[in-house]
Amino acid sequence: MDAKTKAIISHLFVVGWVIALIINMNNKEELASYYIKQNLGIIIMAIALRVLNVIPIFGPVLWILGGLLVFAFWLMSLLWSIQGEMKPIPLLGEKFQEWFKGF
Repeated sequence: MDAKTKAIISHLFVVGWVIALIINMNNKEELASYYIKQNLGIIIMAIALRVLNVIPIFGPVLWILGGLLVFAFWLMSLLWSIQGEMKPIPLLGEKFQEWFKGF
């Protein structure tokens, strides 16, 4: 499987991310590793928003607005991986690359 395919698979929710991670472990490719890190960050952002949703009044508003932002980041990341470009998502993309160096 080529790097571009692994990068695209990593966008298919948590299951696709795990599959891409496992496949990429045997033969690490830079593009695939890049998007595996980006998507781990996006997944963590989505989980954090879900946890914050329990806060009365503020939580649901944050969940909706943050959810739209996370979706936009996910979509940008998916489109860039399809194009074969390594572009970080806005705001935290570079940090994800630093934080998740082991992937």
